[in-house]
Amino acid sequence: MSQPRVSFRHPPPLCSFLFAIVLLVATFYTLHHPDATPPHLFSPNKHNSLTLRRLFLSSASNATVSSYLHSLTRHPHLAGTKPSLDTLNYVLNHFQSLRLDDTRVAEYEALLSYPTHFSLTARFSNDNTTLEFDLNDDVSSSSDVVMPYHAYSPSGSASGNVVFVNHGEERDYRALEMVGVSVRGCLVLVRKGETLGRGVIVKTAETKGALGVLIYDEKDGGGLGGIERGTVMRGIGDPVTPGWPGVVGGEKLSLEDDLVSKRFPKIPSLPLSLHNAEIILASLARAKAPVEWQTGRVGSSQRVGPGRVVVNMSLQVEMKMKKIHNVVATIRGSEEPDRYVILGNHRDAWTYGAVDPNSGTSALLDIGRRFSLLLESGWRPRRSILLCSWDAEEFGMVGSTEWVEEHVLNLGASAVAYLNVDCAVQGSGFFAGATPQLDNVLVDALKLVQDPDDVTLTVEETFKSQNNIIERLSRVDSDFSGFLHHAGIPSIDMYYGADYPVYHTAFDSYDWMIRNADPLFHRHVAMAGIWGLLGIILADEPVLPFDYISYAQQLQAHRDTLSKLLEGKVSVDPLSVAIQEFSLVTREVADEAKKLKKGAYSKNDVAGAAKRRELNDRMMLAERGFLDSEGIRGKEWFKHLVYGPAAEPESKLGFFPGIADAIATNSSEGVIKHEIWRVTRAIQRASKALKGGFT
Repeated sequence: MSQPRVSFRHPPPLCSFLFAIVLLVATFYTLHHPDATPPHLFSPNKHNSLTLRRLFLSSASNATVSSYLHSLTRHPHLAGTKPSLDTLNYVLNHFQSLRLDDTRVAEYEALLSYPTHFSLTARFSNDNTTLEFDLNDDVSSSSDVVMPYHAYSPSGSASGNVVFVNHGEERDYRALEMVGVSVRGCLVLVRKGETLGRGVIVKTAETKGALGVLIYDEKDGGGLGGIERGTVMRGIGDPVTPGWPGVVGGEKLSLEDDLVSKRFPKIPSLPLSLHNAEIILASLARAKAPVEWQTGRVGSSQRVGPGRVVVNMSLQVEMKMKKIHNVVATIRGSEEPDRYVILGNHRDAWTYGAVDPNSGTSALLDIGRRFSLLLESGWRPRRSILLCSWDAEEFGMVGSTEWVEEHVLNLGASAVAYLNVDCAVQGSGFFAGATPQLDNVLVDALKLVQDPDDVTLTVEETFKSQNNIIERLSRVDSDFSGFLHHAGIPSIDMYYGADYPVYHTAFDSYDWMIRNADPLFHRHVAMAGIWGLLGIILADEPVLPFDYISYAQQLQAHRDTLSKLLEGKVSVDPLSVAIQEFSLVTREVADEAKKLKKGAYSKNDVAGAAKRRELNDRMMLAERGFLDSEGIRGKEWFKHLVYGPAAEPESKLGFFPGIADAIATNSSEGVIKHEIWRVTRAIQRASKALKGGFT
């Protein structure tokens, strides 16, 4: 790919000089005292903590991050294919070259899905002509780029009239019923929206009696003719090892097992280009599209069908057991090596993956490089840090899910937080989601990092000026899901840019990145700075910077929203009492933390260190209280009753998923009450964990 001439920002001269002095002292000492432990140039005190963070930021290099991304995106690297092993080895060799304490590969076996043959033809009754559609991206690309497809779609053929169903939501099907249009026995054409994932779109069409599904995106790869690939499997993780890790040689269920087969759609589906979709749309007859559908490229004259065109789709998809590989690099903590701060990003991509996910991978590699420099200068974190590169995320967060399932007990006992970055850079503007106790530490990190698009501001100042908010993590679209929704680990997910047009297309390349999203890699550097600082702060602070008062306030806001939605039909009093109790405990814990921070850097404060450890464990374990062993009805693997995915697409809340599902399905008052009590008990468990001791 051609690359425009760009200039890269290097660290300020003074910061570079200071960092060089630190490294020089450490090197001199090591040469003259080869058997001794290097001097701890960052002895634990508040002043040195600030110096350490400045040195971490000053060691950034735009050119280095650019070189990582360029190397990672030379070839497509779909999970389970030979090119994916090249990216595995690149990441593995990088971490090994940094001489961190330990770098290893965690290998699993998983059922993945690949296309072998697709065809789509249309027969138009008005002129008796037939058209065979080109189903590839509109790009002259390597044959190594997998054709656009939906992983885990069943093989088969479908033929019939076409009905346009807008975004494929329940309300869209109700609108069609109002004008006398049924999709039973037809193929449905879906314009991808903002709310439903592919799997839900196909499942909904299946329940309505459709024979097949065609999905297109109006973004059209930014006008380039790109087609979005993706998975339509329900749930996450390896489908043949539901609930346990897919270790090599372990138990695997058959494809006929109900636990496996229910994860897959029963009708075939294909992604379609905007160009091909509009050919079909132009041929539809009968009723006009409802007024509320007339947005974007759907005009007032658009018909919904069926009529005047019959479409035949045929596809062959092959299911294969493949080995997948996670890379986990460890920096051992000096004082609490059995407590872990985890930074994670997935490595596999549908095509070249410059945005998704290797903008994040390049940032993770640079964080590793910078941590290595700090280690050489004498720093060692108080707690251990894990740098994780996940595989097979695009098939349904498979790599990270299998790792969580294998280590779920150890994670529950020792994981402080999980910090996720998938697409580090999609465009402009910082966005984040988090569990509420991490809001303030995230904002503190943003205050230390220069805004990549305005050198006079910090990221925090820009974030605030744009009225952005830290979202909550009920969605299931990246690797934080297993950590939060299944294991109850406090989590953060971050990215630059709200969206980007070449998502999952053959145009997600290094060339697109340097021409559109981040030509000088300033945003990559900013994201690596925020991400790495969060790792340092959470690993180094003597008292974990968790703010559960913020969590209590958020729960109260959720309770108020729920009460308004219920309109007094069902009492939320049990929930109110539990939240009030939780709020009181959070204030007691905040006061305790404030006291224990005094003298926290004293080496001789043995009693204080024991108290801080005990408090930290309580704050770490409180999030686990929101888990319920029975899980969310219909999605039992997901255990978190405050933040988790609702099973029903029509659910109106972004929290309390069990309650939201009960309301969406018009369940009885008794069922809704039971779900309210389940959340109540979860909050009570969190209160007891935070308070500690026994009653």
